[in-house]
Amino acid sequence: MPDLGVIAAPWTDLFRLLAVPLYGWAALRDVRTRRVPNAAWLPVVVLGAVLLLVDAIVAWTAGGYLWFQFAVGTAVSLALVIPLVYGLWLLGGFGGADAKAVMALAVLVPVFPQYQVGTTLLPVVDTTIGSFVLTVLTNAVVLGLLYPLSLAVLNLLRGDLSLVMAVGKRCSVDTIGQRHGRLLESPQGLVRQGLDLDALRMYLRWRGTDLATLRANPDRMRDPASLPEAPNPPTDGAVADGGTYDDPWGANAFLEAIDGDAYGTDPATLRDGLETIVSRETVWISPGIPFLLPLFGGLIVGLTFGDVLYAVLTAVGVVPPT
Repeated sequence: MPDLGVIAAPWTDLFRLLAVPLYGWAALRDVRTRRVPNAAWLPVVVLGAVLLLVDAIVAWTAGGYLWFQFAVGTAVSLALVIPLVYGLWLLGGFGGADAKAVMALAVLVPVFPQYQVGTTLLPVVDTTIGSFVLTVLTNAVVLGLLYPLSLAVLNLLRGDLSLVMAVGKRCSVDTIGQRHGRLLESPQGLVRQGLDLDALRMYLRWRGTDLATLRANPDRMRDPASLPEAPNPPTDGAVADGGTYDDPWGANAFLEAIDGDAYGTDPATLRDGLETIVSRETVWISPGIPFLLPLFGGLIVGLTFGDVLYAVLTAVGVVPPT
């Protein structure tokens, strides 16, 4: 029986493990607050740059196939993955923290690390390209695909059947002030992207009110005359008599007054969301899943098993084994 408590690895790869708890903390914080400070990634980049320089010198000195393998994997990570992720962030495909986490990881672990655990060399499954951060990304995508399936199964077991049961969950309106995600409902029915719940919190704070007051007094809140004379700071929305008006709910006034963007919310979406939450007791919301969570899972799987997608494609004969 191999002694799994004895781990032998190049010292640079051992130092890379120091960043694993940081990624775990960032994933947990992202789940709870959807906020990760930018400063969290600076130590990862600094540590990665130092270790990358050391590994480059060692690989260059060794020469031959070792240098070629190191150069190709590093080039893919730094010259392909980082620009790709940055471009996706500009297009809205990645959140800011997600993009920074991946780009920092590309510097920290550009090629596959190696860890000898007893008689087993980890990761078990390497790839031809040799870009470790690319493996973490594909692992994260595979893990992320399990989320809609699990959500659908849980909704089915609860008896919550809907066309959005694979992307959303039903919850009490009274609890959405402490949740993240988007409404999947409007007065007209199901929608793909309703009011962002962070934008809702911004609106409530700007008005100096809370969700319970809003729901208890919808007619008064629709009247723009009820807006505060000196609106309150909306922050960034983090968790922590009926008639016809030109600006129902003060939606236009709110969006014009805030400094910045309320998560892509327009007046119509805000009004529909407010009408929904004052007229219903439960709503479907899209809780989403912050990408840092499957990214952290992809990192752990990558460090131990290796590349899941590559293993599957090899098993079915799509790609030849290395």
